[in-house]
Amino acid sequence: METSLRKLITFSVMSLLLSQPVFAADQEIALFIHAHQFQPSELKVPAHQRIRLAVKNLDDTPEEFESHALNREKLIPAGGSAVIYIGPLKPGRYDFFGEFNPSSAKGVVIVE
Repeated sequence: METSLRKLITFSVMSLLLSQPVFAADQEIALFIHAHQFQPSELKVPAHQRIRLAVKNLDDTPEEFESHALNREKLIPAGGSAVIYIGPLKPGRYDFFGEFNPSSAKGVVIVE
């Protein structure tokens, strides 16, 4: 009986884990922050795919990736990095900016 209960619990846990959504991205894009600017400032990505933005802050001050169009906000520490998932997106232009340096840290995701 104990073996059957153990199998039932194992099966239940595995079923629960396998039924969860997968957050893998179709494509990874590197984005850098240098001299309070995003580089590259224009990212072209395919429509209807999940994208993994690997953001590396090369500055000695923090920056916050902000995008109302993408509904994303993420603090990138000085000298640090972060991952931001976006999409899948419909074709169009999606602006983003640096919350701490909005006049210089600007960019756009162009979805084709």
